[in-house]
Amino acid sequence: MYDEFKSFLKYFIDFDDEELNKITECFNPKSVKKNTVLLSQGDVCNKFYYVGSGCIRTGFITKEGHEKTRYVMCDPSIGTALTSFISQKPSFEFIDALEDTELLVISYEDFYKLNAEMTNWKVFYQRILEMAYSFQNKKIESLVTLSAKQRYELVLKETPFLVQRLSNKILASYIDVSQETLSRLKSK
Repeated sequence: MYDEFKSFLKYFIDFDDEELNKITECFNPKSVKKNTVLLSQGDVCNKFYYVGSGCIRTGFITKEGHEKTRYVMCDPSIGTALTSFISQKPSFEFIDALEDTELLVISYEDFYKLNAEMTNWKVFYQRILEMAYSFQNKKIESLVTLSAKQRYELVLKETPFLVQRLSNKILASYIDVSQETLSRLKSK
C-alpha cells in the first residue's frame, strides 16, 4: 500500500524519494472492518487518513436524529474531519468505515511536524485545503440550487462509483434526499 500512497502523493506534488520516505515513515497501517467508528461526534480528531482500499465517510447527526453524509473517501483518497483536525476542538462530525478498509494513518503531531519541516508537504496540505474548500462550496451550491433529481444526476455524472458502492441509505444522506426519493430517482 505504501507504493500506491507514494504514487498518490506524487500526483499532487513532485516529492523526491527522500521526502516520500520521510512522509511514509509517519504513516501507520490500520485495517478496519465495515461500520467501525474512527471518530465519534464530540471527540477531537487527531488522525489524518489515506484510504488505500475500501471506503470511509464523514458525517453528522442532525438535531432530529437524521444521519447526513458530508464526504465519502473511497480508494485512493485522503482526508479527515478537517475542522476538528485543524482546530483540535471537539468534532461535530463522525468518521466511519463503509466497507472493510485499509488505511494509512498519520497523527496530528506528525502531520504538523512534516508541515514545519518540509516545504513540499506545506504545498500538498494547501492543495488538500483548496480541494476541500472547493468541494464543500460546490456541494452547498448543489444543495441550494439543484433539485433532488439534478443532485442525483450530478453524482451519476461526476462520481458514479458512489452509486455502485454506497447503500441507498448512505447515498440518500449524501445527496440530502429521503431513501424513498432516491429509489424513485433510481427507477427512472
